[in-house]
Amino acid sequence: MISNQVLQSTIDGLKNISRVELAVMDVEGKVLATTTNEVEEFVEEVESFVDSMAESQVVDGNQFFKVFDDHHLEYILMARGETEDDYMVGKLAAFQIQSLLVAYKERYDKDNFIKNLLLDNLLLVDIYNRAKKLHIETNVRRLVFIVEIENEKEVGALEIIRGLFANKTRDFITQVDEKNIIIVKELTPTETYEDMDKTAKVVLDMLNTEAMLSVHVAYGTIVPEIKDVSRSYKEAKMALDVGKIFYEEKNMVAYGSLGIGRLIYQLPMPLCTMFIKEIFGENTPTDFDEETVETINKFFENNLNVSETARKLFIHRNTLVYRLEKLLSSTGLDIRNFEDAITFKIALMVVRYMKYMETYEH
Repeated sequence: MISNQVLQSTIDGLKNISRVELAVMDVEGKVLATTTNEVEEFVEEVESFVDSMAESQVVDGNQFFKVFDDHHLEYILMARGETEDDYMVGKLAAFQIQSLLVAYKERYDKDNFIKNLLLDNLLLVDIYNRAKKLHIETNVRRLVFIVEIENEKEVGALEIIRGLFANKTRDFITQVDEKNIIIVKELTPTETYEDMDKTAKVVLDMLNTEAMLSVHVAYGTIVPEIKDVSRSYKEAKMALDVGKIFYEEKNMVAYGSLGIGRLIYQLPMPLCTMFIKEIFGENTPTDFDEETVETINKFFENNLNVSETARKLFIHRNTLVYRLEKLLSSTGLDIRNFEDAITFKIALMVVRYMKYMETYEH
């Protein structure tokens, strides 16, 4: 069903060209869109016209036309006047609205197909059969982007993104919930992940700077066939979550760049709890004071370089060594040692993941 706003815009445009007043009504005579305030409810005329076999009719100086949607009568269009020119304008208007019905229906069918494809709601044979009926290529490279809007009440983001990809007729823009907008992008044979980074940045910049929306963009891997699109979608979803946990300073994350964060994200919680207890005993990194946390983070940022870390913290080298010795005493890990540093870094990431999951579950 076309919205009344679209119907109004359509007949306004036709009226501006033809100077003929137009109105669109439902099959009960209720006016849905009109170019004149003088139009009245033509209930009796419409009911009589609906029951007739005629596809067009002149009643009291007005031309009436039937508009069908797949053989089902959907609208009655009225054009004021009874000349040949008025008839021609009315006929064109009816044809235009009927074409819109077909286009909107095809768009809805494709949107419905893409949603079910993303959510793994289709059998393999159905994927290829429906794609063929909807004239969607099956053996082309595709990749899925997810754009997460922090404020769920923002309704303009979807139209902004659709406008951004308006010339890309083979791409699909849809939503599976209020918060996330999905872009299923078709790639050329030569497009790479570097190009996908640029696309993600364009989307991010458009929504952040022009629409003043706070968003995160994540994307999966390139897949060669339509049956694998759901895999790229799942990867994008994981990238979005992993990015929030381990790379919160980034608002654009690719599945292929998640590193060890992706591995930790897939660990079961009991295993995480056991690992942290083995490393820290009764103490956990959440018990560390702010000074210790800052020292650890800065030490890792500077690649375990004592002198550089001390300089960045504006403290004496011996003060830093004292803090690291204190950490060794409480945890048994000397993060100046490469192996201990790896263990400690992973443990910090596991703790971060556990905190996120606890918050998510509650």
